[in-house]
Amino acid sequence: MNYFYLRFCVWRNGSRFSHRFGMQALARSWIRFLASGCMIILALSGLPAHAGNQKEEAMADSVRLALAKAVSDSRPPKPTFNNIEERIKYLNWLGEMSTRLSKRIPDMQTRRELLEAIWYESKRAGLDTAMVMGLMQVESAFRKYATSVVGARGYMQVMPFWSRVIGDGDAKKLFQMQTNLRYGCSILRMYIDMENGDLYLALGRYNGSRGRPEYPKAVLANWKNWEYPK
Repeated sequence: MNYFYLRFCVWRNGSRFSHRFGMQALARSWIRFLASGCMIILALSGLPAHAGNQKEEAMADSVRLALAKAVSDSRPPKPTFNNIEERIKYLNWLGEMSTRLSKRIPDMQTRRELLEAIWYESKRAGLDTAMVMGLMQVESAFRKYATSVVGARGYMQVMPFWSRVIGDGDAKKLFQMQTNLRYGCSILRMYIDMENGDLYLALGRYNGSRGRPEYPKAVLANWKNWEYPK
């Protein structure tokens, strides 16, 4: 992943106040400044999810059928383990991730169910769990009912057309936790395979911005927030 680099740019904007306005004018200027700042904060708090526009692409029938089979499995996301050591490691991961996610999702039961589903679906698709969580943070900030300006839905911001292409046509189900994660992880796995393992291009394709660096870099930066010792 040496093609990923995170750059921070900081802009500072300042204002000059002429002494000729006097103290009253200065006070009025600061009141307007603070008021506008509050309006900006309120506006930003209601912004839609940060998702690109996944493209409906031509795909082989075999790929379409494989994806349809992947998303049709409705078994609950309950993991199984080969030995007690694996289970202990999973429980430790669950506890640590729950702590990290608590500020975003205060309800413990909701948080635990989401983490169980993330772990299950990422492993099922052969994806790095921390990468999936980084993508979710960028796409929806872990909001179940997030909707983007282009119509992408849910935790992993899945476009509604996927429910028609590989599902039962009911796009409302994309707001269901496991359904959304199943679609998102399966689609990302397909893109990684299409790009021969190149995560940079696969992530760009998932966001509808293949070849551009902004989205893969954002996922990488947030990926690091969810890393856990193997």
